[in-house]
Amino acid sequence: MNKQTIRDEDRQILLELARRSIEAATRQRSLPQIHLADYSPDLQSEGASFVTLTIQGVLRGCIGTLEAYQPLVKDVVEHAAAAATEDFRFMPVSPSEVKLISIEVSILTPPDKLEYVSMDDLLSKLIPGESGVILKDGHRRATFLPQVWEQLPEKEEFLSHLCSKMGAAPNLWKTKNLEVFTYQVEEFHE
Repeated sequence: MNKQTIRDEDRQILLELARRSIEAATRQRSLPQIHLADYSPDLQSEGASFVTLTIQGVLRGCIGTLEAYQPLVKDVVEHAAAAATEDFRFMPVSPSEVKLISIEVSILTPPDKLEYVSMDDLLSKLIPGESGVILKDGHRRATFLPQVWEQLPEKEEFLSHLCSKMGAAPNLWKTKNLEVFTYQVEEFHE
């Protein structure tokens, strides 16, 4: 997303709710209660989000959804808790780690199917740093947010790592015509 669509006040509310959700989840307490009428229309609207947790720049958890199915404010609350306690790649965040956690929220646009005719065509249509990418092969799928381009700036390496994340051979994108979708995000952090 090139322009800011979430107001600064709403960004702050989402970040505060995310932190409260992480604190509650790591202490096995109830997540913050959300009464939609208390929030702006933007936060009441359906939205797809990812919540990314880091400690000193090192990934500690990242959970989200690619398609909107519930109010954005609820989506962020649930994904913040899940990123802290349910990301299978990591041990759950401990209560003592919460103060060390940095929170980033990414609000996703709806994904668009990327049509391509060859490997070279696919590579030419990817825009590093701008688009998140979803690869789909049958029932398997995986995504990288646009921010992942910072760690994997080469298109071939990006796609190979995404295939691995999907549970496929890293070079599958070179040998099979996978479904590819792109999306943009509006990201903000503490």
